Amino acid sequence: MQNLIRWLLRLLMHWGIIRNLSTTPPPPTPGPAPTPITRKVLMITHNPVLRSQGGRTLKEYFGWQDPDTIAQGYSDDLKSASYGYITYEIVERLVVDAFPLKADGFRYDEASYLQAWQTRSFHLPDGVDYLALVREFAMIEKINSGAIDEVWLFGHPYGGYYESIMAGPGGFWCNAPALAGTQHAARRFIIMGFNFERGVGEMLESFGHRAEAIMDKVYAGRGAAANTYQRFIRYDRAFPGQAECGNVHYAPNSEHDYDWGNPRQVMSRCDNWYNFPDLSGAPRLVDAREWGGGDIRAHHLWWLRHFPHVGGSINGISNNWWEYIIDPNRV
Repeated sequence: MQNLIRWLLRLLMHWGIIRNLSTTPPPPTPGPAPTPITRKVLMITHNPVLRSQGGRTLKEYFGWQDPDTIAQGYSDDLKSASYGYITYEIVERLVVDAFPLKADGFRYDEASYLQAWQTRSFHLPDGVDYLALVREFAMIEKINSGAIDEVWLFGHPYGGYYESIMAGPGGFWCNAPALAGTQHAARRFIIMGFNFERGVGEMLESFGHRAEAIMDKVYAGRGAAANTYQRFIRYDRAFPGQAECGNVHYAPNSEHDYDWGNPRQVMSRCDNWYNFPDLSGAPRLVDAREWGGGDIRAHHLWWLRHFPHVGGSINGISNNWWEYIIDPNRV
């Protein structure tokens, strides 16, 4: 029956009656669902008050996104994409009336930032002083006590955050080098960096790169035949006729970075990942209508929903990849 429904939906899409199968719920989980988990978040927003601009905050002055709103959208999307596995709970919200300190000791004030924005000439190097943030907000103490599990930083363009960085003992590359100087923490934790000029789609992209880095680590040293993750991320340009789900930047049919709206049809085995660990299904033609016709948020949700998310393990690796992506201590 499921196959008949899928066939009818694809036929309707071909006729243009429906345009985006990514809005159709994926098939039921093919095995026992893992026990859901909750992760506690420290959310820190750098949103200085511009006293020269009538006391408006930086966000208000530029009309940028509300961090609480996009944080909720991001949390909701990840809960949906993980089939209810992950619930993020923001247990502490801090709003900072200051620009963050750069690693070289520079710090914007309102005059220098507004001038930099007007001239598009920003301070380099851009990187924030992460250890200063770790100390200022007692991140390690909160991790060690169990008060929090990860940190979300929200800030303005050129705030200097990485999309994600891993801290703690045995930290490894997580779309940024491991944060040296935090090895004394009781466990690993991830600091996400978000730009409130942008939206939930870009937040999911940051999460997607986190997922890529962690799954690369999980499967490191596995031969090609045993590296299920490398099979998952195949796309047609790199593996003609062998596309699966692609990666964060490349959909199955993409011809260049961020090419999520390409109408070109290619053969893909993306559906098989809904039935993991059974990957035996035949490929079918797919194009951008599958994942939202070029919308960043829709594509990234489509991609994340294909991650294996069931109980059990194969060759020592969990059949629930979310287990690793959410908690780097499981790697």
